[in-house]
Amino acid sequence: MTKTKTQILGIDIGGTGIKAGLVDIHTGALIGEVIKIKTPTPSTPANIFKAVKQVVDTFKYKGPVGCGFPAIIHDAVIKSAANIDKKWVGVNAEKLFNKITGCKFHIANDADVAGMAEMHFGLGKGQKGTVILITIGTGLGSALFIDGTLVPNTEFGHLNYKKADFEYYASNTAREKKRMSWMNWGIQFNHFLEHLEFIFSPTMIFLGGGLSKRYADFKKQIKVKTKVKPASLQNHAGIIGAAAFAITMD
Repeated sequence: MTKTKTQILGIDIGGTGIKAGLVDIHTGALIGEVIKIKTPTPSTPANIFKAVKQVVDTFKYKGPVGCGFPAIIHDAVIKSAANIDKKWVGVNAEKLFNKITGCKFHIANDADVAGMAEMHFGLGKGQKGTVILITIGTGLGSALFIDGTLVPNTEFGHLNYKKADFEYYASNTAREKKRMSWMNWGIQFNHFLEHLEFIFSPTMIFLGGGLSKRYADFKKQIKVKTKVKPASLQNHAGIIGAAAFAITMD
């Protein structure tokens, strides 16, 4: 079944899960069921290709596909692999996804497309100045907007901090592995936000990803002067933003 261009398939590939759904690109609304599967282990190109083909086949979809991917991406080529298998580095993901699924793929950094969704359809709509979105999940994704224009591939979670990077200390993976209380984790996450505030002096910081829905559990530890709000689209932003990205590129 071929969908009209008002309904685009968005796929959000994360370090631990893959989510997909059809999106009304005029309103940003999800249409029907969202499919969720675990990211294969190991997350090699071959295994991810099989998983994504399974998703596309489940929707019986033919048409442009937007895909958020957890990496730095230049001209569809994967340039980093912090939360996926290192074999991805150097792969032209769009070309291979196109071949395997028969659909035209448009791939961008996962946090960037989540930010696009929030800026176009969520609380960031019409927001001026410097806006940062942080996705809290397996890692720490980031999206930076200047007067609504995306500055891609920022990867703020990999800024150096102590003996590693902020992602090592302040991602949800860090919280779970170290069995941190919400208070202790919130203090670490606030250090991350303080660092971003010092560098960028943002007008707004949105929190997305799976942990954004738990904001009340660590809100008291957030001490930055910048306004901080949970993203309105929460964990569906990656799907919605990926679909929106596809229609701008198709």
